[in-house]
Amino acid sequence: MRPALASLPLSLALLACAPSNPPAEPPPAAARPATNAAGPDAAALAARHWRLSEAVDRQGARIAALLPGGEHVLQMDFADGRIAVSGGCNQMNGTYTLAGDRFSAGPMAQTKKFCGEALMATDDAIARLLAAGGTLAAGTDGVLVLATDAGERLTFAGTPTADTRFGGPGERVFLEVAPERVACHHPMMPDYRCLHVREVRYDDQGLKTGTGDWQFLYQDIEGYAHQPGVRNVLRLKRYPVANPPADGSSIAYVLDMVVESEQVKPQK
Repeated sequence: MRPALASLPLSLALLACAPSNPPAEPPPAAARPATNAAGPDAAALAARHWRLSEAVDRQGARIAALLPGGEHVLQMDFADGRIAVSGGCNQMNGTYTLAGDRFSAGPMAQTKKFCGEALMATDDAIARLLAAGGTLAAGTDGVLVLATDAGERLTFAGTPTADTRFGGPGERVFLEVAPERVACHHPMMPDYRCLHVREVRYDDQGLKTGTGDWQFLYQDIEGYAHQPGVRNVLRLKRYPVANPPADGSSIAYVLDMVVESEQVKPQK
């Protein structure tokens, strides 16, 4: 609410000087997410995946390039002073700085795929806005708001990372997944077909040093959708599960990235 004018003569003088077409006022504060001006800390940023839910320019108009729709939703992840961006065409990563609520990202390295003009425009738009920087603040309703100095506002919804959900960092492992599921005995699910997997070992230079024996995996891998006929090598995080249900596993596997992928012809 604007403060009351001190006296009638002053109010008349102000009205006499007012332009006949005053500029449009910005949206009221009540329409914007309440934020903490101190800004989030690095640990709070790293504890969640941040998916873009809204992007508007200084006039409140939707920034279509940042919201391509469908399965493509921009996501930011923070760890060890670096930011990673996914959900457009290319994967991006670089350093970032956060001082109070002031945020900026350094030059972003990215993969070199071409996915069509629309998604390429998405990559260009998010890279430009992150480089320009602005203020970064945590909303009271669990969102993250990036407000640029040019007036754009990007709102991100946070979901806990696997490290957060399972109470600590997981162990990195590599599993090769055979192209076809195989019959296995499951005490709770008749006719169940398991993933057929074996561990792959690499040295510090990323060179393969060996593989384990093929085993049945009686559970799914979070974030991984198996396609029949496709052999994959997956980089995973393995977590102990506290108090698993009676029919559940005491270990959880979460997909980190696909290292190798190969279409395999069925054997005759």
